[in-house]
Amino acid sequence: MIKKIFSFLASGIIALSSQAQDDLIKQSKYDPHALFGPTFYSFPGTISRAATGEPNVGYWQNKADYVISASLNDETNQITGTVTITYKNNSPHALPFLWLQLDQNLFNKESRGQARMPLNSRSRYGDSKSNFNGGYKISSVKLVNENADANYVITDTRMQINLPKAMKPGGDITKIKIEYSFTLPEYGADRCGILKTKNGNIFAVAQWFPRMCVFDDVEGWNTLPYLGPSEFYCEYGDFDVTINAPSTHIVVCSGELLNEAEVLTPAQLTRMAQAKKSDKTVMIRSASEVTEASSRPSKTKTLSWHFKINNSRDVAWSSSKSFIWDAAKMNLPSGKTGLAMSVYPVESDGAKGWGRATEYTKGSIENYSKRWFEFPYPCAVNVATNIGGMEYPGIVFCGSNAQEADLFGVTDHEFGHTWFPMIVGSNERKYGWMDEGFNTFINSLADDDFNNGEYKEDASNMEQVARFLFADGSEPIMLTPDAMKERNIGVCLYFKPGLGLSLLRKEILGPDRFDYAFREYIKRWAFKHPTPWDFFRTMENVAGEDLHWFWKAWFVENYKFDQAIASVTYDSNDASKGAIVNIVNMEQMALPTNISYETKSGVKGTVKLPVEVWNNTNNWKVKLPTTEELKNVTLDAEKVFPDVNFKNNSWQSN
Repeated sequence: MIKKIFSFLASGIIALSSQAQDDLIKQSKYDPHALFGPTFYSFPGTISRAATGEPNVGYWQNKADYVISASLNDETNQITGTVTITYKNNSPHALPFLWLQLDQNLFNKESRGQARMPLNSRSRYGDSKSNFNGGYKISSVKLVNENADANYVITDTRMQINLPKAMKPGGDITKIKIEYSFTLPEYGADRCGILKTKNGNIFAVAQWFPRMCVFDDVEGWNTLPYLGPSEFYCEYGDFDVTINAPSTHIVVCSGELLNEAEVLTPAQLTRMAQAKKSDKTVMIRSASEVTEASSRPSKTKTLSWHFKINNSRDVAWSSSKSFIWDAAKMNLPSGKTGLAMSVYPVESDGAKGWGRATEYTKGSIENYSKRWFEFPYPCAVNVATNIGGMEYPGIVFCGSNAQEADLFGVTDHEFGHTWFPMIVGSNERKYGWMDEGFNTFINSLADDDFNNGEYKEDASNMEQVARFLFADGSEPIMLTPDAMKERNIGVCLYFKPGLGLSLLRKEILGPDRFDYAFREYIKRWAFKHPTPWDFFRTMENVAGEDLHWFWKAWFVENYKFDQAIASVTYDSNDASKGAIVNIVNMEQMALPTNISYETKSGVKGTVKLPVEVWNNTNNWKVKLPTTEELKNVTLDAEKVFPDVNFKNNSWQSN
């Protein structure tokens, strides 16, 4: 036995020595053990998060309900508000203190976010007036249960409230009432702002009230400061919101308007009732009516608009006297209906512009509801603003100048965020790709779905894509957005994870297996807080495929992909016995291999190899089922993979 083993090892050494003479093989950087090692999941499932990727029997999640009343001063741009937070501790831990987010404090000149932002960054507060200094002014923080002032400390974009008595685990409730004000910045990190139009300013209001930090089973209190690039991580709850605005204004907000009769004219009430039954867009307030006093129902100075949205992670709103307003019915798979709406200034009107915004909104919501998970809110509002594109539950802010394909694209993208992260509530502060990348992926399918592919784009050129993805200075997806170079955010958060999911769907799992697993992931984690590992485990368990090599190469690391043909020979130097192709994995990423060939008589064929051929070697020999001489052999002839060097993918006969 020892002699046999020695003989086997010796033969292997001889074979390797022979292979080492091939320059291409020697140039390979690929280490299969680094990619296919068995310890990708370095921790087992827990009582709260199962090894299957689903919430386990011990999963818990705290809840935060909000009652908010706010007033807008459209001359000073100041918002004054009161928020009462009812916080429920469902965790197994006592909580002696609470943490809240104060995201508007980013716009204070002394904030950490302003200190670390590059010059000319899109995330700067950007006000042309150098004396602008935003952020919250907190006038009162009270513990309602104790009827006492709270003991609190504000640190940058966070507030800690020290409780006189710790909240008990397992369902204890406390109430906090905060009175506050702030001045809305004109350019608020592309998330909120003020658009100036000829008929009045459009106020897009977000990150506009103190809200709870998430306390979870992964990190406890999630208190990362808001620095600008990284977005949000919020608890779910019910919101009751009253907005007091000038009576000349139209106000739209996350959720359902509860007092239509008090804030709409009789004509608008009739039109709204028509819109709720119409698949075609109905004008609620036309362009010609924007400057007519009769288009508002009251001569009083202000009106109060009352909205409600349940099981939501956030709420945002917009107000303006310049709004055109239209709406149409949304049809959901369960038979329920909702209302799609758009508000925009006359400058944005027209068939090429925002005149189709509600059609795009309706199409987006209906499509994603059918494909993935039903839209959970009563309304979807599209607002024309000076914000390029930003999403909130039931309402989005899009660029007022967008038209045609651009307007469809931004509308579909921002409403796609309803599913990630509004329904599937991932931690955007740390894993921005779990909302932006997932959304970019579902957007790629929507381009085909909408109006028989009206805005369908041509397939990407993978030669250009590869150079784009793996350029010098590129970074891994698995970084917090704050830690990425700003120039890499578009690639790392949006394009690369979106492309990765497309490759997984089309080339590795197939649409049926992928879609079933992806829908299961959404269903499992709807209105909950998944981590990347919950996603990875769910996809593997539901699809029945070990994908850790893919997650590691594409998401965790920044590996490149390059497959090459080292040689093409004939078995025993006899073409009638078949051809042998020696392929090499040159870089550290591995993917399945597609080999196309053509014989000299014109016979064509394809051989597909699974990724497992790369789990213990950097080169692989495959025999083609041919009986004559070859004209050419090509790896990935359809160019479906982002190979960094397609030049070494081809072989031509002499």
